[in-house]
Amino acid sequence: MRLGAAPRPGELDPIERVSRDELMALQLERLQWTLHHAYQNVAKYRQKFDEHGVHPADCKELGDLAKFPFTTKQDLRDCYPFGMFAVPRERVARVHASSGTTGQPTVVGYTKKDLDIWADVMARSLRASGGRPGDIVHISYGYGLFTGGLGAHYGAERLGCTVIPVSGGMTPRQVRLIADFRPDVIMVTPSYMLALLDEFDRQGLDARASSLRIGVFGAEPWTEEMRAEIEDRFDLDAVDIYGLSEVMGPGVANECVESKDGLHVWEDHFYPETVDPFTGAPAETGELVFTSLTKEALPIIRYRTRDLTRLLPGTARPAFRRMEKVTGRTDDMIILRGVNVFPTQIEEIVLRVPGLSPHFQVHLTRPGRLDVMTVKVEARRSLEAGTEARAAAGEAVRRAVKDTIGVQVEVEVVDPETLERSVGKLRRVMDKRDT
Repeated sequence: MRLGAAPRPGELDPIERVSRDELMALQLERLQWTLHHAYQNVAKYRQKFDEHGVHPADCKELGDLAKFPFTTKQDLRDCYPFGMFAVPRERVARVHASSGTTGQPTVVGYTKKDLDIWADVMARSLRASGGRPGDIVHISYGYGLFTGGLGAHYGAERLGCTVIPVSGGMTPRQVRLIADFRPDVIMVTPSYMLALLDEFDRQGLDARASSLRIGVFGAEPWTEEMRAEIEDRFDLDAVDIYGLSEVMGPGVANECVESKDGLHVWEDHFYPETVDPFTGAPAETGELVFTSLTKEALPIIRYRTRDLTRLLPGTARPAFRRMEKVTGRTDDMIILRGVNVFPTQIEEIVLRVPGLSPHFQVHLTRPGRLDVMTVKVEARRSLEAGTEARAAAGEAVRRAVKDTIGVQVEVEVVDPETLERSVGKLRRVMDKRDT
């Protein structure tokens, strides 16, 4: 691991050096503008505010934001495709959208000013990760309607980097390009980084000898155990980035490489809250809620992200609060015989068992009256099939899940490279209870 040095004060944006009080004054000014902008220009917000008996003029201080209603993914779906836009369609410079695999796609739009701000916060995020002007940045996030690839691309260019826009897929070619072009930084989902690691091994290349010194990983929850695995096997600094298309895209929050103690939220553009996911009341640890402060095309008010985390005081950027690594999503939570289980809990256990790879899936079935959870995890190549060592590894996972989470599961240790790989977000849970 090559721990990055803190940036010099002159390398930071002026806003990164303000006091907390100065930042909060700016937030209030921008929040008041956003509430008026949304109320005046988006029929959905006007309806929701009126139904809740609130008006933008009621926001006199930051705490007043709690009086306003939440926005959900369903609100965006109800207004498909452009009903949430607050500017004429002719002013929208770009449109992104979700895949729509679980329902109507959610559509987001950006004005030219929105795109400039997005590039700025992405450049700030990349610099916080340890990237510097002149670095070569290998981008393996998907390009297209998904916000990851283009968001990373324009941010890296804004910082002054050389961009390799590889996108996802063609894993052998990705490894070949890393070996040939010698990038300093890779931006990719953590699960696909593990797929690249497998390909390094397959090609007989030493991942620790690669040119990569920084990995910027996002788009899915990942654990400290996975960070340790990636940093050790690649000899780089693994840094977390956070974002979602409804709020902006990647670049809403980012870890600072010198501290790696949570993601600093760029609060001059995005105002965070945490609430109880069931009641909506403020909570120290809970569901992350965001309000945009500067977006023109798609202002977003108290958007429920479904991501679970905790807000903490700033450290490397003292004025900006930190969010802990996302521990899971309310819609990813498995309730097994009354116990809440998150895939990240399984991941932490799997990564502690020698001989097992980080590649696993959770399969849910209902063969009788009770639900059954089966954890399928790939063995490393050193752990041969049919051996006592492989059986012992599976038993170690089973016992650890029982002891730490409190549920009984079945565990299957399968051969390497037999579970489904993904070039984007990893599908951890296979729910077959309704089939």
